[in-house]
Amino acid sequence: MTTNTPAPGLDLTPAGAAAPLPAMVLAQAGAEIRAMLRNGEQLLLTMIIPVLLLVGFSSAPLVDVGGGSRVDFTTPGVLALAVMSTAFTGQAIATGFERRYGVLKRLGATPLSRTGLLLAKTLAVVAVEAVQVAVIAGVAFALGWRPGGSPLAALALIALGTAAFSGLGLLMAGTLRAEATLAGANLVYLLLLGCGGVIFPLSAFPDAVEPALELLPISALAGGLRAALADGSGPPVAAAAVLAVWAALTLGLASRTFRWE
Repeated sequence: MTTNTPAPGLDLTPAGAAAPLPAMVLAQAGAEIRAMLRNGEQLLLTMIIPVLLLVGFSSAPLVDVGGGSRVDFTTPGVLALAVMSTAFTGQAIATGFERRYGVLKRLGATPLSRTGLLLAKTLAVVAVEAVQVAVIAGVAFALGWRPGGSPLAALALIALGTAAFSGLGLLMAGTLRAEATLAGANLVYLLLLGCGGVIFPLSAFPDAVEPALELLPISALAGGLRAALADGSGPPVAAAAVLAVWAALTLGLASRTFRWE
Protein backbone atom coordinates (compact mmCIF):
# COMPACT_ATOMS: atom_id res chain seq x y z
CA MET A 1 0.00 0.00 0.00
CA THR A 2 1.37 3.40 -0.95
CA THR A 3 0.54 6.83 0.40
CA ASN A 4 0.77 10.17 -1.35
CA THR A 5 3.23 12.18 0.68
CA PRO A 6 4.94 15.38 -0.42
CA ALA A 7 8.57 15.15 -1.43
CA PRO A 8 11.04 16.06 1.27
CA GLY A 9 11.60 19.80 1.45
CA LEU A 10 8.48 20.66 -0.61
CA ASP A 11 6.28 23.17 1.23
CA LEU A 12 2.64 22.96 0.14
CA THR A 13 1.36 25.38 2.78
CA PRO A 14 -0.94 28.02 1.23
CA ALA A 15 0.43 31.53 1.14
CA GLY A 16 -0.62 33.52 4.15
CA ALA A 17 -1.21 36.80 2.30
CA ALA A 18 -3.06 37.98 -0.75
CA ALA A 19 -1.30 38.74 -4.00
CA PRO A 20 -0.06 42.32 -4.44
CA LEU A 21 -2.72 44.80 -5.52
CA PRO A 22 -1.18 45.40 -8.99
CA ALA A 23 -1.24 41.66 -9.72
CA MET A 24 -4.88 41.37 -8.64
CA VAL A 25 -5.85 44.41 -10.70
CA LEU A 26 -4.13 43.07 -13.84
CA ALA A 27 -5.72 39.62 -13.44
CA GLN A 28 -9.19 41.13 -13.03
CA ALA A 29 -8.58 43.51 -15.95
CA GLY A 30 -7.75 40.52 -18.17
CA ALA A 31 -11.00 38.83 -17.18
CA GLU A 32 -12.92 42.03 -17.91
CA ILE A 33 -11.36 42.35 -21.38
CA ARG A 34 -12.22 38.76 -22.28
CA ALA A 35 -15.80 39.29 -21.15
CA MET A 36 -16.09 42.44 -23.29
CA LEU A 37 -14.75 40.75 -26.40
CA ARG A 38 -17.13 37.78 -26.01
CA ASN A 39 -20.20 40.02 -25.74
CA GLY A 40 -21.63 40.50 -29.22
CA GLU A 41 -24.12 43.20 -28.21
CA GLN A 42 -21.40 45.21 -26.53
CA LEU A 43 -19.15 44.83 -29.56
CA LEU A 44 -21.97 46.22 -31.72
CA LEU A 45 -22.33 49.21 -29.41
CA THR A 46 -18.65 49.98 -29.04
CA MET A 47 -17.29 49.23 -32.51
CA ILE A 48 -19.82 48.73 -35.29
CA ILE A 49 -22.19 51.62 -34.57
CA PRO A 50 -19.42 54.27 -34.38
CA VAL A 51 -17.89 53.01 -37.65
CA LEU A 52 -21.27 53.06 -39.42
CA LEU A 53 -21.91 56.61 -38.20
CA LEU A 54 -18.46 57.69 -39.35
CA VAL A 55 -18.92 56.29 -42.86
CA GLY A 56 -22.49 57.52 -43.21
CA PHE A 57 -22.06 61.09 -42.00
CA SER A 58 -18.66 61.53 -43.67
CA SER A 59 -19.81 60.31 -47.07
CA ALA A 60 -23.28 61.88 -47.36
CA PRO A 61 -24.22 65.56 -46.91
CA LEU A 62 -26.58 64.83 -44.02
CA VAL A 63 -25.31 67.57 -41.70
CA ASP A 64 -24.18 71.13 -42.34
CA VAL A 65 -20.66 71.39 -40.86
CA GLY A 66 -20.11 74.99 -41.82
CA GLY A 67 -18.22 74.53 -45.07
CA GLY A 68 -15.44 72.39 -43.65
CA SER A 69 -14.62 68.80 -44.42
CA ARG A 70 -17.30 66.40 -43.23
CA VAL A 71 -14.82 63.71 -42.27
CA ASP A 72 -12.70 66.21 -40.32
CA PHE A 73 -15.78 67.20 -38.31
CA THR A 74 -17.25 63.72 -37.90
CA THR A 75 -14.14 61.74 -36.92
CA PRO A 76 -13.43 63.48 -33.57
CA GLY A 77 -17.11 63.22 -32.65
CA VAL A 78 -17.17 59.50 -33.44
CA LEU A 79 -13.99 58.99 -31.40
CA ALA A 80 -15.72 60.69 -28.48
CA LEU A 81 -18.79 58.49 -29.02
CA ALA A 82 -16.60 55.37 -28.98
CA VAL A 83 -15.11 56.42 -25.63
CA MET A 84 -18.58 57.04 -24.20
CA SER A 85 -20.00 53.75 -25.52
CA THR A 86 -17.20 51.72 -23.94
CA ALA A 87 -16.41 53.61 -20.75
CA PHE A 88 -19.99 54.53 -19.87
CA THR A 89 -22.78 52.62 -21.61
CA GLY A 90 -21.17 49.20 -22.04
CA GLN A 91 -19.48 49.26 -18.65
CA ALA A 92 -22.56 50.46 -16.78
CA ILE A 93 -24.80 47.75 -18.26
CA ALA A 94 -22.27 44.94 -17.80
CA THR A 95 -21.46 45.94 -14.22
CA GLY A 96 -25.12 46.37 -13.34
CA PHE A 97 -25.93 42.81 -14.35
CA GLU A 98 -22.79 41.53 -12.62
CA ARG A 99 -24.27 42.95 -9.43
CA ARG A 100 -27.64 41.36 -10.15
CA TYR A 101 -26.24 37.86 -10.78
CA GLY A 102 -23.95 37.93 -7.76
CA VAL A 103 -20.65 38.16 -9.63
CA LEU A 104 -19.59 41.26 -7.72
CA LYS A 105 -20.75 39.73 -4.43
CA ARG A 106 -18.34 36.85 -4.98
CA LEU A 107 -15.56 39.27 -5.91
CA GLY A 108 -16.31 41.17 -2.70
CA ALA A 109 -15.39 38.05 -0.75
CA THR A 110 -11.91 38.04 -2.32
CA PRO A 111 -8.96 40.22 -1.31
CA LEU A 112 -9.69 42.48 -4.31
CA SER A 113 -10.79 45.81 -2.89
CA ARG A 114 -13.47 48.09 -4.29
CA THR A 115 -10.75 50.45 -5.51
CA GLY A 116 -8.94 47.52 -7.15
CA LEU A 117 -12.11 46.47 -8.97
CA LEU A 118 -12.68 50.00 -10.27
CA LEU A 119 -9.07 50.20 -11.45
CA ALA A 120 -9.35 46.83 -13.21
CA LYS A 121 -12.52 47.87 -15.02
CA THR A 122 -10.91 51.15 -16.09
CA LEU A 123 -7.83 49.33 -17.45
CA ALA A 124 -10.07 46.98 -19.43
CA VAL A 125 -11.90 49.97 -20.90
CA VAL A 126 -8.60 51.58 -21.93
CA ALA A 127 -7.51 48.40 -23.70
CA VAL A 128 -10.75 48.19 -25.69
CA GLU A 129 -10.56 51.89 -26.51
CA ALA A 130 -7.09 51.43 -27.98
CA VAL A 131 -8.58 48.99 -30.49
CA GLN A 132 -11.49 51.34 -31.18
CA VAL A 133 -9.22 54.31 -31.85
CA ALA A 134 -7.06 52.26 -34.21
CA VAL A 135 -10.07 50.98 -36.20
CA ILE A 136 -11.88 54.33 -36.36
CA ALA A 137 -8.73 56.21 -37.32
CA GLY A 138 -7.99 53.65 -40.04
CA VAL A 139 -11.47 54.02 -41.52
CA ALA A 140 -11.24 57.81 -41.29
CA PHE A 141 -7.88 57.84 -43.11
CA ALA A 142 -9.45 55.75 -45.87
CA LEU A 143 -12.18 58.40 -46.12
CA GLY A 144 -9.64 61.19 -46.49
CA TRP A 145 -9.09 62.35 -42.91
CA ARG A 146 -5.74 64.07 -42.42
CA PRO A 147 -5.54 65.37 -38.85
CA GLY A 148 -3.14 68.08 -37.75
CA GLY A 149 -2.65 69.64 -34.34
CA SER A 150 -1.39 67.63 -31.38
CA PRO A 151 -2.07 63.89 -31.11
CA LEU A 152 -0.70 63.97 -27.54
CA ALA A 153 -3.32 66.52 -26.55
CA ALA A 154 -5.98 64.31 -28.13
CA LEU A 155 -4.76 61.29 -26.16
CA ALA A 156 -4.81 63.31 -22.94
CA LEU A 157 -8.42 64.31 -23.64
CA ILE A 158 -9.36 60.69 -24.35
CA ALA A 159 -7.81 59.69 -21.02
CA LEU A 160 -9.79 62.38 -19.17
CA GLY A 161 -12.95 61.44 -21.04
CA THR A 162 -12.43 57.79 -20.18
CA ALA A 163 -12.09 58.64 -16.49
CA ALA A 164 -15.20 60.84 -16.56
CA PHE A 165 -17.42 58.34 -18.39
CA SER A 166 -16.05 55.37 -16.47
CA GLY A 167 -16.86 57.08 -13.18
CA LEU A 168 -20.36 57.93 -14.42
CA GLY A 169 -21.00 54.36 -15.57
CA LEU A 170 -19.74 52.81 -12.34
CA LEU A 171 -21.70 55.32 -10.29
CA MET A 172 -24.90 54.31 -12.09
CA ALA A 173 -24.17 50.57 -12.00
CA GLY A 174 -23.12 50.61 -8.36
CA THR A 175 -26.25 52.31 -7.04
CA LEU A 176 -29.17 51.40 -9.33
CA ARG A 177 -30.85 48.07 -10.08
CA ALA A 178 -29.71 46.30 -13.25
CA GLU A 179 -32.92 47.03 -15.14
CA ALA A 180 -32.76 50.72 -14.23
CA THR A 181 -29.11 50.83 -15.24
CA LEU A 182 -29.91 49.22 -18.61
CA ALA A 183 -32.67 51.71 -19.36
CA GLY A 184 -30.83 54.71 -17.97
CA ALA A 185 -27.53 54.01 -19.72
CA ASN A 186 -29.21 53.57 -23.11
CA LEU A 187 -31.30 56.71 -22.62
CA VAL A 188 -28.26 58.79 -21.67
CA TYR A 189 -26.37 57.35 -24.66
CA LEU A 190 -29.09 58.44 -27.08
CA LEU A 191 -29.50 61.87 -25.49
CA LEU A 192 -25.77 62.61 -25.54
CA LEU A 193 -25.48 61.29 -29.09
CA GLY A 194 -28.13 63.75 -30.23
CA CYS A 195 -27.27 66.75 -28.05
CA GLY A 196 -23.56 66.41 -27.37
CA GLY A 197 -22.02 67.74 -30.56
CA VAL A 198 -21.07 64.27 -31.81
CA ILE A 199 -22.82 64.43 -35.18
CA PHE A 200 -24.59 67.80 -35.09
CA PRO A 201 -22.65 71.01 -34.29
CA LEU A 202 -23.67 72.67 -31.04
CA SER A 203 -24.27 75.83 -33.06
CA ALA A 204 -27.35 74.10 -34.51
CA PHE A 205 -29.05 74.34 -31.11
CA PRO A 206 -30.72 77.48 -29.68
CA ASP A 207 -28.30 80.03 -28.23
CA ALA A 208 -29.99 79.77 -24.83
CA VAL A 209 -29.05 76.09 -24.35
CA GLU A 210 -25.69 75.98 -26.13
CA PRO A 211 -23.65 77.08 -23.04
CA ALA A 212 -25.25 74.32 -20.97
CA LEU A 213 -24.60 71.71 -23.66
CA GLU A 214 -20.92 72.71 -23.72
CA LEU A 215 -20.63 71.54 -20.10
CA LEU A 216 -21.64 67.96 -20.96
CA PRO A 217 -18.71 65.51 -20.93
CA ILE A 218 -19.42 64.29 -24.47
CA SER A 219 -19.53 67.88 -25.77
CA ALA A 220 -16.25 68.71 -24.06
CA LEU A 221 -14.59 65.57 -25.42
CA ALA A 222 -15.87 65.92 -28.99
CA GLY A 223 -15.14 69.66 -29.15
CA GLY A 224 -11.77 69.25 -27.48
CA LEU A 225 -10.73 66.53 -29.92
CA ARG A 226 -11.72 68.72 -32.87
CA ALA A 227 -9.60 71.54 -31.47
CA ALA A 228 -6.67 69.27 -30.62
CA LEU A 229 -6.60 67.65 -34.06
CA ALA A 230 -7.06 70.85 -36.09
CA ASP A 231 -4.10 72.77 -37.53
CA GLY A 232 -3.33 76.01 -35.72
CA SER A 233 -5.67 75.43 -32.78
CA GLY A 234 -4.46 76.09 -29.29
CA PRO A 235 -4.61 73.52 -26.49
CA PRO A 236 -8.22 72.72 -25.54
CA VAL A 237 -7.84 73.89 -21.94
CA ALA A 238 -11.55 74.54 -21.33
CA ALA A 239 -12.55 71.09 -22.58
CA ALA A 240 -9.88 69.45 -20.44
CA ALA A 241 -11.09 71.36 -17.38
CA VAL A 242 -14.70 70.25 -17.92
CA LEU A 243 -13.65 66.61 -18.29
CA ALA A 244 -11.37 66.80 -15.24
CA VAL A 245 -14.23 68.10 -13.09
CA TRP A 246 -16.56 65.35 -14.33
CA ALA A 247 -13.89 62.71 -13.69
CA ALA A 248 -13.19 63.93 -10.16
CA LEU A 249 -16.87 64.08 -9.25
CA THR A 250 -18.01 60.79 -10.76
CA LEU A 251 -15.02 58.69 -9.70
CA GLY A 252 -15.10 60.16 -6.21
CA LEU A 253 -18.80 59.41 -5.81
CA ALA A 254 -18.47 55.94 -7.35
CA SER A 255 -15.66 54.96 -5.00
CA ARG A 256 -17.81 55.97 -2.00
CA THR A 257 -21.19 54.62 -3.05
CA PHE A 258 -20.42 51.53 -5.16
CA ARG A 259 -22.14 48.45 -3.72
CA TRP A 260 -21.10 44.86 -4.38
CA GLU A 261 -24.72 43.65 -4.26
